[in-house]
Amino acid sequence: MLISIGGLPATGKTTLARLLAARTGAVHLRVDTIEQAIVRSGVARHPVGPVGYLVGYALAEEHLRQGLTVLAESVNPLTVTRDAWRDTAVRAGVPAVEIEIVCSDPDEHRRRVASRSVDIPDLPLPDWEQVVGREYEPWNRDRIVVDTAEQRPEDSLASLLEALTGR
Repeated sequence: MLISIGGLPATGKTTLARLLAARTGAVHLRVDTIEQAIVRSGVARHPVGPVGYLVGYALAEEHLRQGLTVLAESVNPLTVTRDAWRDTAVRAGVPAVEIEIVCSDPDEHRRRVASRSVDIPDLPLPDWEQVVGREYEPWNRDRIVVDTAEQRPEDSLASLLEALTGR
């Protein structure tokens, strides 16, 4: 199965993806990690454009064809990127589940943006204006939505696991 997790920066995607991967044994592919590796190679600078996603799609398909569950984590801001993750699952012949992580409390979201620390060396983190000003198309299809605003990560994981069980 391909589990695609998207959402704006600082909504809790990485935290939930790590918890879910640990619980399920899924391969966790993080586009931020891929993009920063590309930057460290010297062939590109931030923003790297679609290359990180393209590498992610290829790695996901490779792992899916090996029978592994893949958890693909990225902002996933556009319909075209969401379609590409789903197409990756179709090519590999596995089901796909899409998850959007949101933080519905703007004050809490802003606090998270301001207080988070870098966990990937030299990865530039966006400030609040960059987060709210970035292109992020509304989702126009079925997905699981997890609102992390009023929950501990463990509670968000529990609601996510419950929603996944129904799929």
